[in-house]
Amino acid sequence: MLLHRIKSSPFGKLFYSIPWAGYAYHFTLSFLSALRYGFPSRRLVTIGVTGTKGKTTTCNLIAQIFEAAGERVGMITTVNFKIGEREWVNDLKQTMPGRFALQKLLREMVSAGCKYAVVETSSEGILQYRHRFIDYRVAVFTNLSPEHIERHGSFERYRAAKVKLFEQVARRRGVGVYNLDDPNVGYFLAPKMSEQYGYALKAPASNPALQTNAQFRVSGVQLATAKTKFMFDRAPFAMPLVGEFNVYNAASAICVAHSQGVPMGTIRRALAHARPTPGRFEVVDKGQGFTVVVDYAHEPASLDAAYKTLKLFRPKKIIGVLGAQGGGRDKWKRAEMGKIAARYCDTLILTNEDPYDENPMNIVVDIEKGVRGSGRDVEALKIIDRGEAIQKAVARAGRGDAVIITGKGGEVWMCVAGGRKISWSDREATEEALSMRRQKIKKAASAPQS
Repeated sequence: MLLHRIKSSPFGKLFYSIPWAGYAYHFTLSFLSALRYGFPSRRLVTIGVTGTKGKTTTCNLIAQIFEAAGERVGMITTVNFKIGEREWVNDLKQTMPGRFALQKLLREMVSAGCKYAVVETSSEGILQYRHRFIDYRVAVFTNLSPEHIERHGSFERYRAAKVKLFEQVARRRGVGVYNLDDPNVGYFLAPKMSEQYGYALKAPASNPALQTNAQFRVSGVQLATAKTKFMFDRAPFAMPLVGEFNVYNAASAICVAHSQGVPMGTIRRALAHARPTPGRFEVVDKGQGFTVVVDYAHEPASLDAAYKTLKLFRPKKIIGVLGAQGGGRDKWKRAEMGKIAARYCDTLILTNEDPYDENPMNIVVDIEKGVRGSGRDVEALKIIDRGEAIQKAVARAGRGDAVIITGKGGEVWMCVAGGRKISWSDREATEEALSMRRQKIKKAASAPQS
């Protein structure tokens, strides 16, 4: 609170308007926090996962594989924290906690006897030097698409922020893991590691332009609603996670585990029993006779991937519940997401996500512009209350249909006006809507016939 008052004062505003001042402030805090907790990452094998999509699931898969190998693991992600057997929800509304909280978690991992720390590393965290004085040994690049453009100023600066993690690991002669299918991978390969592992589903199996110690071909991908199968360097894998995007996530995790000497048989067994990450294409099944999915997709590329995956369920029609972030965040993507949703959905219900101080109706109208510009005659309802929007979607669904609720995934807060956060869960709201539907059907069935 004191720090906030200082930053809001005339002196604070002047100080933070000087570019080097902000860097010095963040750098100093990062150093002091690491010093306060005894530079704990020096006693851990710290793995940083960065990119636009798939970071949280990749982190969870890495942790699950190491646990299957008998190792104690700590983990920090957008959705969850983990220290050994203890796991709890990340309710901070931050991918990377503040510097002191982050170093404290790493210190607790050391105290709990963890060997590995898996850290989801965001561009925002890198911009504020939260990654500094963390002794990363492995850096993972999942993929890159435009996001947080207002915060960074351009896509090029956003990408450059992500690359800083690899530059930091390269200075320590660490390990890099790369998605070779991504057109931006060359920027991440530029910092030279002691070991570099790349994987590809679509790029050439061996591309001399993409210099890595090992390039693994992922092939034979079979997508289904209950199980996904694929070959990784001629080794067969099967996992209970849905969608091609999860094949990419699994490939990253396999490469990390392989770099640390985990036997391929152990990796295969771990993925065969992989647990889904809350809010990441999470299917809610209460025997309702239609598919309901909660997914975090909050930018165009991930939204498109979620809708494509939903098509595996062969729904008669798709009802989408869609919002977008407020507070001036990435306004450009609102219409684009509306356009993508209109390509797949038969009915759209446009609603609140995290409006912050922005008028929620203005956000919804921006999304609607994309829907109207899609060229498809899609029904689009505007229901600002997210709970009511989910109830409407569930009430409208018939047998064989699909409802997909995107934007918040496993988040436990909604950010609204005045800097307030209100408790929220898409999964709980969905379960409540399904319960209301069941009660209504039951009541109608028991009503006396006239």
